[in-house]
Amino acid sequence: MSGVRRALVLGGGGVAGSAWEIGVLAALAEAGVDVTSADRIVGTSAGSVVGAQITGGLPLPELLRRQTDPALQNPELASGVAMEELFARYQKLFESTPDPEELRRAFGALALGASTVTEARRREVIAARLPVHEWPERDLVITAVAALTGELRLFTPESGVGLVDAVTASCAVPGVWPCVTIDGVRYMDGGMRSTTNADLAAGFDRVLVLAPMPDLGEPTWKGLTGTVEVIEADADSRAAFGTDPLNPEVRTPSAQAGLAQGRSAAARVAAMWG
Repeated sequence: MSGVRRALVLGGGGVAGSAWEIGVLAALAEAGVDVTSADRIVGTSAGSVVGAQITGGLPLPELLRRQTDPALQNPELASGVAMEELFARYQKLFESTPDPEELRRAFGALALGASTVTEARRREVIAARLPVHEWPERDLVITAVAALTGELRLFTPESGVGLVDAVTASCAVPGVWPCVTIDGVRYMDGGMRSTTNADLAAGFDRVLVLAPMPDLGEPTWKGLTGTVEVIEADADSRAAFGTDPLNPEVRTPSAQAGLAQGRSAAARVAAMWG
């Protein structure tokens, strides 16, 4: 079994999704399944935050406390956006634009035309979430999408881009947060390609996917050839997220829901992970 390669895929879902994923991971570790030791970690949007957090040196119980205890929670900006209306716009774009690259460019146009806080202010918020601001010596892959072209960009420790900038780009939700400028290119949320980008775990023998939110299209884990386990937010978790997964107030219930769901899934994850 020494040659088995494992990947952990962390999907997007706002601050609710980040809290939920930390809850799931803490529950798995509590049950003796520490999946944070994966050979590759793929983080998209909220998952990029969690990927940076779990490779940043703080133990999972401490990361969980920072989600469940309001006194330890990082300051966050309210989105100021009616999320149901925004999601309706996303859905309309998806239904009217069947070509994936064209769809990403349409999301990019929405992102570039939105009135938002400054890039610098948003970066401060993301920086405060991360235990350290240097890349780990790990195979950590963070996704973002070029707003103008729709091209997927992968940030890694070898990419020459700072960790905080990479995570901020991956979390740049179109219509809510500003695109992030890196080397003259404006980037938006990696979830505009896929909420999980699980296909980046291709070639790995064991893959665990945490998916707080469903993909608009076909889930990207469908084509993986390894053994795949997917934990999608269940009804109780979705209720904890509420109608606005970017609302900082939902972090505590979302983390608690993730903890409960992780405990329920621990046995099957253990059997798969090995």
